[in-house]
Order: sequence, then structure tokens, then C-alpha cells
Amino acid sequence: MIIGMSRIASVFAGANHTALIPYVTVGYPTVEATLRAVPLFASAGCDIIELGIPFSDPLADGATIQRASYQALRQGVTLRVCLEVAQELRRQVETPLVFMTYYNPVLKFGLNRFCSKCADAGIDGLIMPDLPPEEGKQLEKSARKHGLDVIYLLSPASTEERIRLVASRSRGFIYLVSLTGVTGTRDRLPEELESFVASVRKRTEKPLCVGFGVSTVEQARRVARVADGVIVGSRIIQLLDEDKSLKNACSFIECLREALLQKEVDM
Repeated sequence: MIIGMSRIASVFAGANHTALIPYVTVGYPTVEATLRAVPLFASAGCDIIELGIPFSDPLADGATIQRASYQALRQGVTLRVCLEVAQELRRQVETPLVFMTYYNPVLKFGLNRFCSKCADAGIDGLIMPDLPPEEGKQLEKSARKHGLDVIYLLSPASTEERIRLVASRSRGFIYLVSLTGVTGTRDRLPEELESFVASVRKRTEKPLCVGFGVSTVEQARRVARVADGVIVGSRIIQLLDEDKSLKNACSFIECLREALLQKEVDM
């Protein structure tokens, strides 16, 4: 890690490098599977790993991640369990770890207490899809105190004012939602993806990472041509579900990494 930079920011310090960011729901299909998968993904070349905290009302998530959250909750995966899992993963990997969660459970837990526990567990950043920057100052204050990056989201429907606000407040990177809607695999990405990324790029020098709907190697390659990072979630959850050995998921990660590396060679 570069001195003075957060672990997340260091990922984007190299020229032409495209970050590969997989998402896993903590505790799905089991806690043991999460503890096995994350180190394997890190060794396969993932740059940042997004850990989803199961929540009963995940409004930004599609059917695949909703189902994973529901099953993890039924198996007793709480916020405290997620912190314990993160702490164990930090002992095994140096890759930046980011919690993706919703505001209600964090508010109930206590903002400063949550950020303190995250820092103790080795978490590097926080993504909360239902927390707009207008209401995020308290969380940001606690996060800064404990060395955490708060990462905000932008969608294709974001106004110029919202883009400027998120650009000024998001730390680590900016999460660009590729489409209007929820997460999930898609046959194709929106035609206007490139113009959306370009419009945000005009207003900030911060890294831009694209997620929601990225589910194939070709889609990831397309995103990599214009963005600084590729976020893949639902397809990975499906592969974890289909093959408990994790071989298929790891193979998919390796193919994604190879595609992104080829993009770097071509530039």
C-alpha cells in the first residue's frame, strides 16, 4: 500500500490497471464457503472484494442476491457474524475488503460503533445503496475517524448536481450503476453505458467502477474499456450455488482477470 493512501485508493494508483471486484454475500451458501471463496478469489487476481451483509429488505438487489441474503439470514448470519468473518478473512488476505450493506442495521448498531468494529476487523470501505450523500455526513465523520472509505453510487438517471455531489464526497472510488433498476445478470448492458461513464469522467478524477448487470467476460471487457473497475455479483452468487467446490466460480474469476489484463496490454 502506498503511504498516505487508503488500501482501496492504492489499487487504482497504477496506470491502465482495471480493478476486478467480486461480490459475495457473507454466509452464502455457508459461512465456511465464504471463508474459502474470498482467499481463492484474492489469489486469482481480484483487487477488492465486496462482502454483502445479509439484510431482510435489500432494495437495490435483484432476485439472486435477495435469495442469498434470505438464506444467510435463516442460517443466523448477523452483522456481528459478518464482522467476525471479515476479521478472519483479513488474517488470510491483504486484498481490500468492502462491506456492502443498508443503513438501517448500521444505524441500529450505532454508526461510530459500527465503523470502529469494521476498522478492527480489517474492513477498508463501506457501500450503502440506500444512503444518499445528503444524509451521509454522520457516517462519513465516523468512517474518516476509523480510516474507512465511504463509497457512493451514481445511476444513469443521476443529475449533474448529484454527480458533482457524489464526486466530491465519495472516497476510494465511485460506484456507477450500469442501469436503472436492481442487481442481476443481464443478456446485455445498456447502449448508453459509455456515454454515462464519460459524463461522470468529465466531472471527477476519482476512479469509476461499474456494477449491476455485469455477468459475462465480454461484458466485463466492454466495461473495462471505459471504467477503472468492474464489479460482478449475481453471476458469482449463481456459480457458488451451482458448484459447492468453488471450481466454477474460481474459473470465472480467472477468465475475467485474464480479459482485463489483455485490455491493459492492448492499451
